[in-house]
Amino acid sequence: MSTPAEFYNSLPPISKAYGTMCLVATTAFHLGLFPPEYTALIYEYVFKHFEVWRLVTNFFFLGKFSINFGIRLLMIARYGVQLEKGVFERRTADFLWMMIFGALTLLVLSAIPLLWTPFLGVSLVFMLLYVWSREFPNAKINLYGLVQLKAFYFPWAMLALDVIFGSPILPDLLGIVAGHLYYFLTVLHPLATGKNILKTPRWVSINWLAASELDIRRPPHCPRLNQQPVRLVRLSEGEVTG
Repeated sequence: MSTPAEFYNSLPPISKAYGTMCLVATTAFHLGLFPPEYTALIYEYVFKHFEVWRLVTNFFFLGKFSINFGIRLLMIARYGVQLEKGVFERRTADFLWMMIFGALTLLVLSAIPLLWTPFLGVSLVFMLLYVWSREFPNAKINLYGLVQLKAFYFPWAMLALDVIFGSPILPDLLGIVAGHLYYFLTVLHPLATGKNILKTPRWVSINWLAASELDIRRPPHCPRLNQQPVRLVRLSEGEVTG
């Protein structure tokens, strides 16, 4: 059995970095190092007082330490990691672009007064969950040991649980919208037209060029047979292959 340090070091870079920042943000809040309103998404402060950091920092606060916080962090550690190690294996730039696109989409949606929410971290995590459910729709999920269902329905089951427990459902809905938009533009639309209109920008790929060269020097990874289901692979250059 691996130690916590070994498990942490084995996590892929983007999921590890995002999960760590979320944990640090909540820990800092409980230690009284900063009030969360200094990091909340308040567009009036962004545009009138040029507090542009709010466009980024609001994604790192998942709420106070609680069961819900633990569930969201586990979603990053499991479903985000499975995406980054599976569908996006050796495509870190594409995974990072998915996160950036999701964040930008959520910022646009939250600019609508009826859809505004001060912290979009839960929505971004829910986007990861939704994309994972579409990439692995037939995976079996055991929901709290009570119900077994296919992964395709998992986001909607979590949404229903939030309704039952009285948690806000707007962040979940925003995450579903952002996740579906990404999946439509990168999978469904290319399948229908043969063109990927949401290519990973060159500036994102360049930032990970050095890391890619390091990966090439490592011993080749030999995945087990049947480790991943047969699926269409999306290429960052916009090609679609079977």
